[in-house]
Amino acid sequence: MKQTKTISILVFCIAVIAAAAAAVGIFSHQGPGAYEYESIRGQTITIYGKGLYQHMSAEVAIQGIAQDYVTLFIGVPLLLIALFAARKGSISGRFLLAGTLGYFLVTYLFYLVMGMYNPLFLAYAFLMGASFFAFTLTMLSFDVNKLPLFFAVNTPVKFAGGFLIFNAFSIALLWLSIVVPPLITGIIYPKELEHYTTLIVQGLDLGLLLPLAAVSGVLLIRKIPSGYLLGPVYFIFLSL
Repeated sequence: MKQTKTISILVFCIAVIAAAAAAVGIFSHQGPGAYEYESIRGQTITIYGKGLYQHMSAEVAIQGIAQDYVTLFIGVPLLLIALFAARKGSISGRFLLAGTLGYFLVTYLFYLVMGMYNPLFLAYAFLMGASFFAFTLTMLSFDVNKLPLFFAVNTPVKFAGGFLIFNAFSIALLWLSIVVPPLITGIIYPKELEHYTTLIVQGLDLGLLLPLAAVSGVLLIRKIPSGYLLGPVYFIFLSL
């Protein structure tokens, strides 16, 4: 694997800082507790009121804590296992490393742009940046044109590609069902907006992640070499 040393340093830094950040998110409980808050749009929101995510809505804060559990107990160990396997020359390990780094990149992108400002802001910024560079270097380490040789002739690429496309369109329809009806009725603002400035998850999904999933699926179905890279990596990302 090219740039092994650089990737290894970045991965170890990500693992340590992400584990610490996730632990703070899980185990911090300071704050007054839940309370009602009226948003600038007149919507009454229940604010979580405890711990690192105390200024976030109760619904989103719980999701953040659940994400921290995934990061601490699945994401970090998987990242280190993947790095170990990739350093041993395993192509599967490199796929796993890329997919897991994709998880960290997207996770801390969301934490950085969606979460209410908190003491871990700089940690989130570092984790997003380090994940981006480690992910990019890992993806560039593949010889894309040779990737089809690592897959058996009977690999169900059409099924896998079809699933990615189906997943992309299904989630897109789900998000559009939140965004479009208020536009039609003239309300404009969906209730899921709560006290936030915009729909970050839906926006990034609709504009970036879901199109990427669909394109990966098409490339995989057509057995284009880049599809053999994007498809498996996206599947690993989805599994987390």
